[in-house]
Parts: sequence; structure tokens; C-alpha cells
Amino acid sequence: MSTLSNVIKGTAAAVALAMAGAMPAVAQDTVRIGYAISKTGPYAGGASVTLIPNYELWVHQVNEAGGLKLADGKRAKIEVIEYDDRSNSEEAVRAIERLINQDEVDFVLPPWGTALSLATGPIFDRYGYPQLSVTSVSDRIPQLVERWPNAFYFSSTSAAYADGIVDVLTDLREKGEIEGRVAMVNVADQFGIELANAAAKGLEAANFDIVYRQSYPPGSQDMQTIINEVRRLEPEAFLAFSYPPDTIALTDLAIQFDLNPPVFYTAVGTAFPLYKDRFGENAEGVMGTGGLDFDSEAMQEYFAAHKEVTGKEPDRWLSPVTYASLQVLQQAIEKVGKIDREAIAKAMTEGTYDTIVGPMNLANRHYDQGWLVGQWQDGEFKAVGPQRDGAVDVVFPKPDWKK
Repeated sequence: MSTLSNVIKGTAAAVALAMAGAMPAVAQDTVRIGYAISKTGPYAGGASVTLIPNYELWVHQVNEAGGLKLADGKRAKIEVIEYDDRSNSEEAVRAIERLINQDEVDFVLPPWGTALSLATGPIFDRYGYPQLSVTSVSDRIPQLVERWPNAFYFSSTSAAYADGIVDVLTDLREKGEIEGRVAMVNVADQFGIELANAAAKGLEAANFDIVYRQSYPPGSQDMQTIINEVRRLEPEAFLAFSYPPDTIALTDLAIQFDLNPPVFYTAVGTAFPLYKDRFGENAEGVMGTGGLDFDSEAMQEYFAAHKEVTGKEPDRWLSPVTYASLQVLQQAIEKVGKIDREAIAKAMTEGTYDTIVGPMNLANRHYDQGWLVGQWQDGEFKAVGPQRDGAVDVVFPKPDWKK
């Protein structure tokens, strides 16, 4: 599935069927895939943009093509069983155990976010299910792949994302664009804390002046105090290691109260179509995690297919990587030719797979070649870091907010 040219409009319809016993893997004409996903609660925004549409797109395309290719040329269509984990770790654990023990699914796709991925990791490991963690950002990834032999990670570490924006700031300082006054805030969960700690370490090592540092609880409604205090300090860069609701809230308040530093960076949600739709021309120049190379033909085809099938645009960070992780899973299943999870997980570590984000090698069970920093430029969230083929130059300074 290296091309998406022949996409037929529709969405994946999935109904779980009760089965009295397990059929031999080669004889089965369906493959059951389940997931517990945040349809409600604070993680629902991220899940509904990055994961759910790509699950639907992939299932739709596989089934439109006749199903997954198993042994002897047979194909098995995908059935989906899904539960709402309510953005709750305990609920996610219970739902995945139900998928495995009661629904007897063949594969389980991952929940959204670092917290739920870490909470459910032991369940995937206990039952020998491959875990394709795309939206889990953690400095513990090297240790986790050692602990959980069937775990695969498709995003970079917290330190890598933090170093990405520090490198951008360092380059601006070397060009004489800024002197180095930085204000930094973070959501107080593992994701935000890890990134803030890594960024602070990198900024201090590079001799930046951190004039403000503050955390806030997930779901916080009191962002105005933060914005007013940061504005008073007049930093040259504002960095927020944030989730989608606070990314939106912080930007709203920055516009309202004229916090307008030349570098304005927010994390998760900045790359979402929602950000561009909500802020329009005020999105121009805002930086965040992610970014894409829009010159890629495969990426352009993917964008067209995603919108046609799901009715939504993908995000400009981990949506394509989510789809690519499913391409790897599909190719490994078809390489093995049967539903043998151990053999499929092993196959995923062997060779290089063709995906929409380019060749993907998972010998170390960690794909860390994605973009670290993006910036809204001319209506698209383009990669600006690291500076390699496919990246564009940073627009500096960010244009003034328009009211």
C-alpha cells in the first residue's frame, strides 16, 4: 500500500461478531482489530484528530482492496471493535483486557497520548500483542523497548523534541535575531514535565536566560495569570509544552492580551487543522511540534485520501506517522501470511518497509526520523527543524497578532 490513488469514498464500518471458538488462523476470512480510544474526556481532541481518522482510513482501504492477504492468496477483511476509554488510564486498561480476553481480537491498536500508552503497555506485553505507540512521547522509550519486546515507538523522545526548539532558538541567536530571553510553561503530566525539564536543561546548557517557568494542571482554566505575567517579562520566545485544549487557550489569551513575542511556540494541537481554522492568519509564524514536507507525492496523495474518506484533514505531525505504522503492520501481516502475533512482531523488526513518510526500519523498534519543529507558513504547517531535505527556513519574527 505505497500509493493511495484508488481511494473510494466512505468510512470504515465495523461490527463485532460473537464467535464460539477460535478458527485456525489461515482459514479465517476476517481479522478482528480492536482499540480503546478517548472519545470523551480531555484526550478526545487529540484522539479524534490523530488516531481515529487514520484507523478508519486504513480499515476502509484494506477492506476496499479485498482485505489483508493471508496464506494461499486468501484475503481477510477487517472487523473493528472499539471502546471509549474516557481519557482514563484505568478504563483504558480494562477495555484492552476486555478486547483481548472477551472479544478475542487479533490485534489491538494503541490509545492516544503518553499517559495511556504507558498505562496499557504492560497489558500488551502480558498477552504478546504488538503495541504500535505513535502518540507516546517519552525519554523512557529506550528502556521501554527493552522491557516490552513487542512494543514499537513511532515518535521521538521528549529530549529530542525539546532539543529541536532549542536548536531553532540557538540558530536565531547566532544570526543575531534574538538575545536569548525565554519564558516557558508546561502541562503538569508526564509529557509536559519531561519536555519542560529537557528544554530547561538544553536552554541552560546553551546559556539562554529562562525568565519564567511555570506548570499548570491538565484541564486548567486559569491561563490568564500566566499570560499576563509572561507579557510583563517581555521574553523573546514563549514556549508552551501543552496539550490541544491549553494550546488553544494560551493562543486565544496571547492574542487577547497582546503577548506577542517574535517566537511563539505551543506543542500538541498546533499542527492540527483546528488551529489554522480557529486562528486564521494569526496562525502564521506560530511554531510547534511536528511539521511536514509537503513536496512529497505520497504525502499529497495521503492528504487527499484522508479528506475524501474521513471528511477531515489530518494533522501535520503524527497523523501521517500513525498511518505509516499501520502500513508496516499490514505489510508484516502479509509477509507472515497468518495471524501469528509473535512472528508478525518479529517481521516488523526485519527489513525496511515502504510508507508514506518514507522507508521505515524498525530494527530497534523505534522510528525517530520524524520532524521535531514545524511552523505555520502560507497556510501549511511546514517542517523547520531539523534542517534537512524537506525542511524550510524559519519565518522570523512571527507577524503581530491581528485582532
